Amino acid sequence: MSETPVRFGVLGCATIARILSRAIRLAPNASISAIGSRSIDKASKFASRKRLPGVYGSYEAVLDDPEVDAVYVPLPTSLHLKWAVLAAEKKKHLLLEKPVALDVKELDTILEACESNGVQFMDATMWMHHPRTAKMKEFLSDPRRFGQLKSIHSIFTFDAGPDFLNNNIRVKPDLGALGDAGWYCIRAILWVVDYNPFSLLNPSETDEQRGDDLDDRGDERRGLSRFPSEVRRGGDRRTERGGERLSRFPHLSVQPKSQLDGIGGNAINSIDEKNL
Repeated sequence: MSETPVRFGVLGCATIARILSRAIRLAPNASISAIGSRSIDKASKFASRKRLPGVYGSYEAVLDDPEVDAVYVPLPTSLHLKWAVLAAEKKKHLLLEKPVALDVKELDTILEACESNGVQFMDATMWMHHPRTAKMKEFLSDPRRFGQLKSIHSIFTFDAGPDFLNNNIRVKPDLGALGDAGWYCIRAILWVVDYNPFSLLNPSETDEQRGDDLDDRGDERRGLSRFPSEVRRGGDRRTERGGERLSRFPHLSVQPKSQLDGIGGNAINSIDEKNL
């Protein structure tokens, strides 16, 4: 571990930026040198709570700050390509919020920019590095404890609130709910099968007016998996003598969960938001 702390700059004042900024400040080998926002007022309020030295009314200013070694980018995914490439060109190491890009082509461009400018790249996928995740993998790899994988049930739900469908970035056409909440479900499924699914089917419900995905379901066929991802607007109907299920955001808080069922038992990975 280097004795010189890595000095971070943060682009944007989103809620996740506040959470991760606290983690950076608690780390013995890291510090935050600057915060940038399109609104200087938001940046100033953010900086006053965190007691940050550098406060800027633009993202460019953070990238130009010589006291910044690396940048954390929690911006919407549609903005990642522009600011990730600019950060690399400014010789800033990059911690990029998930999902890192809209498609593989954009990701390749970001990685190429980092490599050609000699800077490090990491996506902000916290749960993949959590000790609980490593323990789950150990459990899954033991045929005597878990057995053969039969199904995967991965969910991520939250209370959307009355204004969610009108204002939240998660209902924008660029990836929509699939790119945020559903991304956790997909990553968990791929992690379980060592990123080697045999085939993938992903029918989805799309809002016709906005063009964003609101309900995604898929079947990853190495065993059977389904990954419904919120936001859900309403019910399931079944034939021939089936029933109907209606749902209007019954969940009170963020509660990501993955459940894996095998012959010998099951493994559940549930993250309590109070511990974030």
